[in-house]
Amino acid sequence: MLSPENIIFLVLSYCIGSLSFAVWVGKIFYKKDIREYGSGNAGATNTFRILGKTAGSTVLFLDILKGWVSVNLIYFLGDGFNPFLNSVSPEQFEMQLSCGVAAVIGHLFPIYIGFRGGKGIATLLGFMLGVQLIPAIICLLIFLACFFILRYVSLSSIIASISFPIVIIFLQGDSPIYSSLLIFSIFVPILALITHQKNIERLIRGE
Repeated sequence: MLSPENIIFLVLSYCIGSLSFAVWVGKIFYKKDIREYGSGNAGATNTFRILGKTAGSTVLFLDILKGWVSVNLIYFLGDGFNPFLNSVSPEQFEMQLSCGVAAVIGHLFPIYIGFRGGKGIATLLGFMLGVQLIPAIICLLIFLACFFILRYVSLSSIIASISFPIVIIFLQGDSPIYSSLLIFSIFVPILALITHQKNIERLIRGE
């Protein structure tokens, strides 16, 4: 059963995930609603495409940061365990996962801007960096290699997300949190495939 404290963490994580930096940066500094241009997504990729490298890099960093902050709320506001120094218990890890999922949902359906958000990949990356740093870095390197070769952000994101559960199986098979971690790792490519459905259709058509 969720405690009142855990419910607060989940609500805060959703609210953090709902921070729509792509929309706010576009409106404040460029007088554009990013959702009305390009792919229509309120995320870093569309920001790079429409507003340029400076705006895109800023949004990318902030979207990654909000995923990382959300999974570490129980450190910043909770019972004092330090994710940099201590190993988390299975219960703490499951709460971190729940907060990360809440943040991604917030990015997908942000309450502040009418529930029209982005695809959640950058926030998901921050989430992954917060709970499994080495596997997340490996998947980031896979993304960069695929993007360098294929030049498609969407396809590179999908390939990197599919690699995540494979990396987890090889690196974390004897971990006490393995069961929860494996379930989460399977959630990653499923989310990527769902949020990139239109991109997949365009790739199949060769567009």
